[in-house]
Amino acid sequence: MSSLLRCARAAPMVVAAAVILAACTASTESNPPATSTTSSIAPAVTRIPPTDAVDDCGPGSGTTRADGVLVVATDDPAYAPWFVDNDPANRQGYEGAVAAAVAERLGYTPAQVRFERVGFNDAIAPGAKSFDVALGQVTIVDTRREAVDLSTPYYAVGQAIVARQGSPAAAATSLADLSGMKLGAQQSSTSLSAITDTIHAAAEPVAFETTDDAKAALAGRSVDGIVVDLPTGFEIIEQMPGTVLVGQFPRPNEVTEFFGMVLEKGSSLTPCVSAAIDGLYGDGTLDAFAAQWLAGSAGAPVLE
Repeated sequence: MSSLLRCARAAPMVVAAAVILAACTASTESNPPATSTTSSIAPAVTRIPPTDAVDDCGPGSGTTRADGVLVVATDDPAYAPWFVDNDPANRQGYEGAVAAAVAERLGYTPAQVRFERVGFNDAIAPGAKSFDVALGQVTIVDTRREAVDLSTPYYAVGQAIVARQGSPAAAATSLADLSGMKLGAQQSSTSLSAITDTIHAAAEPVAFETTDDAKAALAGRSVDGIVVDLPTGFEIIEQMPGTVLVGQFPRPNEVTEFFGMVLEKGSSLTPCVSAAIDGLYGDGTLDAFAAQWLAGSAGAPVLE
């Protein structure tokens, strides 16, 4: 059996077992208002680090910026279904639940966890960080590892396209049908790169600072469609009347991208966070979170 087929059968949404991830590849990720430049982001092979360090990273270990406090950063806004009510501290939404569970595995009580807002591009930029960990649909790619540490994956996801109902883009049944249309996505995101690398769009994609900006452009008809991760696509069509999820992009296996937590380059906390995530995968917690918060993300047609 090929490694890709093993990946396809192993885990449709959440993956962190070494035998799976050593064979799978991840791809790219988010964008200033309406610029039209983009570049491809090279994929990365993701491997599980040792998982015996989790006991060395709790309060008193000296592995966080402020001893006894775990600072978790998220983007602003923190979008559903990843968070609920733009409140990372309420432990709701898929990433809200993951952040809470990782903190607990590391030994931090809710009172010892502090949340702050950090923009996507700032989170993945090189240099010192004001946070210990950040999460916000950051895809694991090798080029990002040059600037920051990325944990083992906590979610595997594909890309999808959202369009206005009744528009030519909404009628697309293949990638070729979309190639001549004006498409957009959040800047620096894998979604933006997918427009060039997967759809092979003739027009250069439009980059937006936030997903909200991309949604506004779609509503205002300045783009024909926007590309987002699949769960976000389902959330958008629920929130924006008159939109439709056209379909998801084809994948060589069940998973094409992996989300990981961001840490400062060389952080001593990185192996501990990865170990905590591995444990959440191993005992089925991540699958339960996906079923609770992302259950509506199946069934989108695949655009070949």
